[in-house]
Amino acid sequence: MLKIALPNKGALSEGAVALFKEAGYKCKRSSRELIVVDQVNQIEFIYLRPRDIAVYVSKGIVNLGITGRDLAIDSTVSYEELIPLKFGSSKFFFAVPNELDILPGKDFEGKRIATSYRQIVQKFLDENDVNATVVKLDGAVEVSIELDVADIIADVVESGRTLKEAGLKTIGDPIMKSEAIFIANNNDMLELSEVQILMDRLKGVLTAREYAMIEYDVPEVCLPEAQALTPGLEAPTVSPLAKDGWYAVKALITRSKMNNIMDDLKKVGAKGILVSELKACRL
Repeated sequence: MLKIALPNKGALSEGAVALFKEAGYKCKRSSRELIVVDQVNQIEFIYLRPRDIAVYVSKGIVNLGITGRDLAIDSTVSYEELIPLKFGSSKFFFAVPNELDILPGKDFEGKRIATSYRQIVQKFLDENDVNATVVKLDGAVEVSIELDVADIIADVVESGRTLKEAGLKTIGDPIMKSEAIFIANNNDMLELSEVQILMDRLKGVLTAREYAMIEYDVPEVCLPEAQALTPGLEAPTVSPLAKDGWYAVKALITRSKMNNIMDDLKKVGAKGILVSELKACRL
């Protein structure tokens, strides 16, 4: 039976559960269980702290897991990233008081940097040959400057509202861009048939989230222009309608361009334009 670690709380947990549920697996907890068994698919889903998941995977205690890329890198253990999962996106920045005018790099010399991600910050300092002190904190790093524990902080930034409320601003480019990732102990896991099926299902859901199915009717004279707007993956499906000189067209489109494509189709003469969501697919 495969053992898969899922985050036990937060946005990573919600995204992971939704992904596996859409892929056809039973992993949702009814309360606070640490383990949920999917007997049909022979998988044990084990709920762990997101920060610990890469460690459990690297030691082979669990076969696979979902965690944040930033957390996995900061753990300094060995693992293989199998799939980026396109949720739980975040950026990792340095931040300082609004009145302080410095940039990441040599301006950090001799400074104290508070963070929950010691290894990521230390790697930056080593790569830039900067001698600074890393102050490891488990959370609420924003208050460390006010309490004179640090001069600079380094943390995950989403909306930036928390920093603003603390009188801080980000400086420089992101140190790292993170998202949820699916990891394994090593690539040998991919040779297992049940893991291949699992990967296909997850990729199918992720792909379906990027695409939609568009259908419309169009007169023959406008068909070339309409097809150019909706080429699909290989080619659109085109079928003659009972009405002479009219065709029904069906094709995959990217969701991000959906509304623009609908606008353009209407301009070239298409009618009855419908867009349907996809739940899963195999391309």
